[in-house]
Amino acid sequence: MSEGKFKLDRTAFHAGTHSETEKYYAQNQPKTLRERLEAAHYLNSIAFQFDLQNPPRMDRSVFSMRKHPM
Repeated sequence: MSEGKFKLDRTAFHAGTHSETEKYYAQNQPKTLRERLEAAHYLNSIAFQFDLQNPPRMDRSVFSMRKHPM
């Protein structure tokens, strides 16, 4: 996925009207699940400042599993 595929306009957010919401969903619903997930992944990479080709790994040492006594 190329980095120029999506643009993030940080000044564009505002509370929308019902008709604006309908227009947004009419434009974005035809996109496939994969296209929507790619866009979400790109936005996460911008928000958390990581490279799309080299995402950070989860620190598994933070989590632990144990069996509950019965």
